[in-house]
Amino acid sequence: MDEKTTMGQPLRSMEDEETIDLMELARLLWAHIVQIVAAAVAAALICLLVCMFALTPKYQASINMIVNTRQDNSSTFTSDNFNSAKNLISTYAVIIKGNTVLNEVIDTLDLDMTYGKLYKMVEVTSVDSTQIMQITVTDTDAERAGEIAQTIADIVPDVLVEKVEAGSCKAVSDVSIDPNKVFPQTKKYVVLAGLLGAVVVCGVLVLAHLLHDTIVDDEDVQKKLGLPVLGLIPEV
Repeated sequence: MDEKTTMGQPLRSMEDEETIDLMELARLLWAHIVQIVAAAVAAALICLLVCMFALTPKYQASINMIVNTRQDNSSTFTSDNFNSAKNLISTYAVIIKGNTVLNEVIDTLDLDMTYGKLYKMVEVTSVDSTQIMQITVTDTDAERAGEIAQTIADIVPDVLVEKVEAGSCKAVSDVSIDPNKVFPQTKKYVVLAGLLGAVVVCGVLVLAHLLHDTIVDDEDVQKKLGLPVLGLIPEV
């Protein structure tokens, strides 16, 4: 019986050592709240400076175009025409972002950029599963983004009639230029940076606390050895 008890003591001791006291961790973090807040503010401030001075802002301009499966309005428009038009948008997107259209845009506007760079700036999407496709251009110059979107809308109808003989498209809206930058999203990035800074400091404090296995004061004696402290010898 004594042997089992003796063997059981180390097991219970190991379990006690592996148990994490959440209240103790909470007190630890609260004791270092100033450092945590300072780290969050510092991270947010660094992110703000990077967004303001290191990152180049980007803006967007867009235009909507309607897709048809026929080149004239003589035939009756049916649900099959509508579904076919929706399916054509993905095909039209490939043609719009092809070198035939974009190289002509570069030549028309005399842009100082390659086809590959302009390709990354242009996005073609379907609007709410309709036969409307939206051409969006992202650029560091808002006005230039609008000019590119408008030029694409002017060039695309003739190119599509030539490439896809059964279909056509035309603009149904004017170019919309968003005056607000879409990159960087400063407020969002600053908040995330502040939270990340606080989390990193909290993680370091918790990790240091869990790895702390030395005896520094009388509290460590009671916690780690489970022995009562009878007295303290003052440092002279």
